[in-house]
Amino acid sequence: MLKRYQKSLIASAVVGSLAFTSAAQAAEPEFSFGGYVKLDAFMSDYSDGSAPASGNLGRQFYIPSLTPVGGTGDDAISDFHARQSRLFMDVTQELSNGESVAAHVEIDFLTMPDGNERVSSSYAPRIRQAYIKYGNWTVGQAWSNFMNLSTLPEAVDFIGTTDGVAFNRQPLIKYSDGGWSFSIENPETTVSPNGGGARITSSDGVMPDFTAKYTGKSGDLSYSVAGILRQLAYDVDGDSSDETTGAYGVSLSAKYMLGDDDIRASFTMGSGLGRYLGLNTFNDAVIDANGELEAIDVMGVTLAYRHVWSETSRSSFTYSRGWADNDTALIGTGTTESTQRIGVNYMYSPDKALTFGVELSQATRELDNGVDGDMTRLHFMAMYKF
Repeated sequence: MLKRYQKSLIASAVVGSLAFTSAAQAAEPEFSFGGYVKLDAFMSDYSDGSAPASGNLGRQFYIPSLTPVGGTGDDAISDFHARQSRLFMDVTQELSNGESVAAHVEIDFLTMPDGNERVSSSYAPRIRQAYIKYGNWTVGQAWSNFMNLSTLPEAVDFIGTTDGVAFNRQPLIKYSDGGWSFSIENPETTVSPNGGGARITSSDGVMPDFTAKYTGKSGDLSYSVAGILRQLAYDVDGDSSDETTGAYGVSLSAKYMLGDDDIRASFTMGSGLGRYLGLNTFNDAVIDANGELEAIDVMGVTLAYRHVWSETSRSSFTYSRGWADNDTALIGTGTTESTQRIGVNYMYSPDKALTFGVELSQATRELDNGVDGDMTRLHFMAMYKF
């Protein structure tokens, strides 16, 4: 009798343990997929020099630092590609502790050097974003906390207001609470040699980049204020110690609704902020005569007005400018002093999933010695989102 009672207790304990284990197990992950297919077709007219070679990044989308300057004669070219086409996967899961975790992985085919236009136009995929969200934390490769995506205009070009906007994706650890967000992000320093010359990319940094941002809304106005602190580092002499200097920056962004229309603007400035502005048009620092790093002051502004013509059509008028206060005694006079771009587009969407667009823009790049160059681009796109 006692033995049967003991067996009953053991069986009940086992069943109870199995039930508890089952209840504590995480739910199955849920997957969703999406993306878009986009064709870009554009003709570019370079007024001051030869067009970049086939495969150059400037032949894929607008990059301010690649506008030719100081050449002779015009050079017009046409480019067609589908490299901006994008795929993403989202995963969400409820964990055994009752909380949820999410992950996002996203790829496209831009900037990859592999492939050619001679036969197959095949290009390798690249990671755009790959991050985890858990509670208030974001961990992985994502948009820098220093930038504000909501102020980027709707554009046929990849970015639209490239010259003066803070734009960066990189590995980070970010904490968000209400309108506040704080992050530590991957450090990297770009350096100009003393007297000028090819960019030096340093991976000698120890301290991560620190950012803080507040995002708010008041009536029809949404805005953000962001700040960044950096340590620039480079092993100038090739010895065991690095040369370092401090860097900082601020970025103000706003979007104001005018009924269906809107105005978007940003202002970014700082010292040693070149990597974050205008796709690294300017470097973070220059090596002085003593072999030390001197941060370069930079500034950028963007302005865009979006007008809705009808339920299916709208246009954006954009202006963007970035410039650097280069010390020509250290860096020479052959360095980019400023770039700017103006553009206007027309977008037509017979359905929210399908958009056709055309954009006309003119870009200008000027060096410290006054030499400049222009590029005029007529750009067509067709995009289907799924």
